[in-house]
Amino acid sequence: MNYYLIAPAKSFHQSENLLTYESEEKLQPGHIVEVPFGKQSAIGIVVRNSSRPDFATKPINKVLYETPLPTHLVKAMLWLTDYYCCPLSSVVQAILPRGITKNRRSAPKSLENNLYSPESQNPLSEAQRRAIDEIEANPANTVLLHGITGSGKTNIYIELAKRQLDAGKSLILLVPEIALTSQLVQNFQQHFKDVVLLHSEQTESIRHQLWQKTLETATPQIIIGPRSALFAPVKELGLIIIDEAHEPSYHQDQNPKYSALRLASQMSKTILGTATPLIADYYICKQHNAIIELDELAIKNDKTASIKLIDFKDRANFTRNRIISTPLIDSIQQSLDDHQQSLIFHNRRGSAPLTVCDQCGWQALCEHCLLPLVLHSDKYQLRCHTCGRNYPVPTSCPECQNASIHHKGFGTKLIEEELTKLFPHAKIGRFDADTATDMQLDKVYSEVKAGAYDILIGTQILAKGFDFPNLSTLGIVQADAGLNLPDFSSEERSYQLITQVIGRANRGHQDSRIFIQTFQPEQEIIGYASRADYSGFYNYLLSKRQFAKLPPFTFLLKLSLCYKTEKATVQNSQKLFKKINQIIKTDKLKQISITPPMPSFHERERAGYTWQIVIKAKSRKDLIQIFDQLDKSSYMHYDFDPYTLL
Repeated sequence: MNYYLIAPAKSFHQSENLLTYESEEKLQPGHIVEVPFGKQSAIGIVVRNSSRPDFATKPINKVLYETPLPTHLVKAMLWLTDYYCCPLSSVVQAILPRGITKNRRSAPKSLENNLYSPESQNPLSEAQRRAIDEIEANPANTVLLHGITGSGKTNIYIELAKRQLDAGKSLILLVPEIALTSQLVQNFQQHFKDVVLLHSEQTESIRHQLWQKTLETATPQIIIGPRSALFAPVKELGLIIIDEAHEPSYHQDQNPKYSALRLASQMSKTILGTATPLIADYYICKQHNAIIELDELAIKNDKTASIKLIDFKDRANFTRNRIISTPLIDSIQQSLDDHQQSLIFHNRRGSAPLTVCDQCGWQALCEHCLLPLVLHSDKYQLRCHTCGRNYPVPTSCPECQNASIHHKGFGTKLIEEELTKLFPHAKIGRFDADTATDMQLDKVYSEVKAGAYDILIGTQILAKGFDFPNLSTLGIVQADAGLNLPDFSSEERSYQLITQVIGRANRGHQDSRIFIQTFQPEQEIIGYASRADYSGFYNYLLSKRQFAKLPPFTFLLKLSLCYKTEKATVQNSQKLFKKINQIIKTDKLKQISITPPMPSFHERERAGYTWQIVIKAKSRKDLIQIFDQLDKSSYMHYDFDPYTLL
């Protein structure tokens, strides 16, 4: 009889994460099995062999697949559990596809790659070839490819993929959102016959079939998808590439909570590709001499890009419209006359983010979330962007009955209305989370690229990886919109967005005119982004992080307590605060700071009231030592290495 330690996909109350089962079959780590679990059964993963225990064991019901999961996935599963203190059962659920026990029909033909062309060429510039050689020669496990927008990082990815396949190795390419990176995916599909796409828009059946095909294929493969694609069971994983590595979507917010960047570095050699690296990633890679700079455009040209800062406070700049400056309007008109495109960026959807009474100060808030409601003038309703509830627009104040109700601020829908009035004959396309599914940017990108739209309006969707060769005018309507959020990452995120948006116009296709409207033209982040000065931005923000004891100089643990009533939340938060201080004192832990309990940014949500405590530690082991001694109730949520404290 053989004995095995197995990680079941169902949670159980026991100090150990693994259960012991017996089997007459010889199994390997990674085999997926069905085991008895109480009065039911559960799917599990064999972790390792075990000696015969001194208690009775149950036999494994059956082995689901003859081919075991690759070793790197089993190791990653255990590492995730230890590093992020998450239940092993939740990691198993994340690794295995849904409906794994179901029998599936053969995959439809729509899964086949119809873009592959054996004649496809991948011309590389001297700078790109040099970057590839430096990446392959660098001994570091994680290498940062810091390439400006338009430097041709995709061509580097393709060449690295070819070399991996030639060496008999598989490659995983992570993208922030599969729907927003259709251009990159299509480039890969032209060069490689068998590219496997894995993403959440696929049905459960298709995802299961693709996963099974990947598991049972012995030849090297290329996998493209969002962060969950890391769990694709490829053989001989040689390289992981993370495109747009600065994006928050690489952080999993639900159990198991993890950073795809950290996980990837534990699985294989990893390339972080981005024009705007995270401060912490740049700092760490700099310590290991693992930064490859790519500061040349892939296609050299004589095109110029002028950048003009426009002070929103100076109303002389807004003689024809209250939110779109006169120089920007003139530039849009010039682009229309030249049959070129304009792009207007504002990272706030809807028509107006605030509805208030000018007499008594009443503000329209969601009854459920207590957050400001956003006006959507096309539907003429107020909407909560947190829970999705809709409310009628009041004609008078419910507090003082005065009719002085005003809608303040602006979003992409209002910008669309204003531009339609200014340019009634232009074809305008708005792209944000409110856009109909069949009109989203990835669905109509070929039309946009061909120039079918004169003016593009949108949120951060427009900033992610798309190439607009006809673009000659770019306007950022309010560049400081996210700068004043009470979070350590707000300046970093603002710099990234502004830089990425500017990169849509500054790619060498056309002479371009860029207008940055802001209430704070003197603000450091605005200046660094407008000058494309990453080095200055990095040094500025790094010094602030060091002074405030924030990453990369400390590790963070955010503890959030949520109860039905505010009183219960406050009382239990104070008890938790005292408990943590007692642990720090008893264990004589040093170089640790803890914030007093305070309301979360979104204090009231669907589940009740939420307060939070943030612990900073020089050593991550100290955070885990504290966490292990806390009571893990359903009221407490935790997040190691949070990318935001909001």
